[in-house]
Formats: sequence, C-alpha cells, structure tokens
Amino acid sequence: MKGCTFTVVIPAHNEENYVVRCINSVKKSAQHYGGRVEIIVVCNRCTDKTAELAEKNGARVLYNDERCIGSVRNTGIMAAKGEVVVTIDCDNRMTKGTLKEIAYLMATGLFIGGGAPMRFDRNSLPLFFNDVLCKAGFRITGRYCGIFWAEKKTFIEIGGFSQAKAMEDVATAGRLKRFGESRGKKYTVLRENYLINSTRKFDDLGDWLYFKLLFKNAGTLVRAAFGDKNKLYALLDKMFYDYNDNKKR
Repeated sequence: MKGCTFTVVIPAHNEENYVVRCINSVKKSAQHYGGRVEIIVVCNRCTDKTAELAEKNGARVLYNDERCIGSVRNTGIMAAKGEVVVTIDCDNRMTKGTLKEIAYLMATGLFIGGGAPMRFDRNSLPLFFNDVLCKAGFRITGRYCGIFWAEKKTFIEIGGFSQAKAMEDVATAGRLKRFGESRGKKYTVLRENYLINSTRKFDDLGDWLYFKLLFKNAGTLVRAAFGDKNKLYALLDKMFYDYNDNKKR
C-alpha cells in the first residue's frame, strides 16, 4: 500500500483543552509522511468549543451522541475517505513518524493492522507499575491497543469497533487479530513510534488511581463477573463517559 491515503479518527467528549494538541500531532505526522491525510473529529455530546476548535484547525467534524466509545469511533470510520483508518483518543498524541511507519508496515502485505506502544507523558512510581501491567498484558495476549490502524475495508468486515461498555479496545484488537489470522496476516504493533498517553486523570485523581479503584470496587467487579453489571456501568460512566462534563481544565 505504497502511498496509501489515511483518515485519522479522533473521538472527543468536551475536549477543548486537548483537541488542538492532538490534531497538531497528527498534522506533524502527516507532514512527515507526505501523503494525503484526512482528520475527522467525532464530537460526542460536546457542550464546549471542541467542534469549533477542530474545524478551525482543519479537521472534519462529525457528531455521535451515543454513550458508547465504539459507536463514536465507528461513525468516523464509516465516513472515512482514506484507505487506511487510524484512531487515537483526543487527549493523546502520536509521534512524528507514526503514519509513515504504518504505511510501511501495510505496504509489506504481512499485517492486517495493529496497535502502538504507549508512554505516559510524565513519570512516577505508580505510573511505572501501571505501565508494566499494561505491557505485560499486551505481550501475553498480542492485543495491542492505544492507536489502532487497519484498512477501512477491514474495519467494516469485522463489524467496526466493539460496542462493549468496557474493554472495547481489547475486544476490537481481538477481532482484528482473529480476522488477520483467517487471512494469513498478523496483528502487530509499531516498533519505532508510540502513543503519548495523557495522565490527566492521574493528575486529577492521583497516580494510584486504578489500583485504588480495583481495591475499592472489588465487590462491583465480582458481581459484574456473575452478570450484575449495573454498578460497573455506573462506574464506567463516571470515569469515562461523563469525566469531562463541566471540566474547566
């Protein structure tokens, strides 16, 4: 796929403080790549200036009001004009060589798509432990997440992103991996580039955030494992779908 065209899909819920930063990282990568790159920002229940800032900075803006990140991403994927679709969350950034490396890997014909390594935008001991656990999980399962990339037609054939309420990224990586295996191709991860992962929730709620959540909500997780997911969904809404509401950061 030498000289392939790209669409970068960015889901956003009240991201006026991060959307320009994310778009600029894509623009730098696009300039380094040198090919055609479309940027789509999918606004999800935004009540701030996310859409205005995205349009002002050259992105195409779409809307999806569902409380499902998979559905939000799928809105962008279905509207994409590029041959290869890349997804990245709005508070994160890609490194300069990301699109060029993806184009190279796709051109080999060996890969169905892939993910990207993740690095936090600052360091601390609890973030180090969090990073170690994530890397171990990715290495064991091969379901790399972070930035997702594959041909648009591949995303369509697998039914798009999983619309699970939680762990939709891991489920989607699994779909891509299995689909690739059925086609004699591998699901892989970038080697030279990576996702710069925002620490804003840790900045707000402490670097031990997810360890504390696991301990505090152990009962909720156990009940969810046995089918009662109401409290889990409420927790997910608080931590993800409603996190940016009324934020003034």
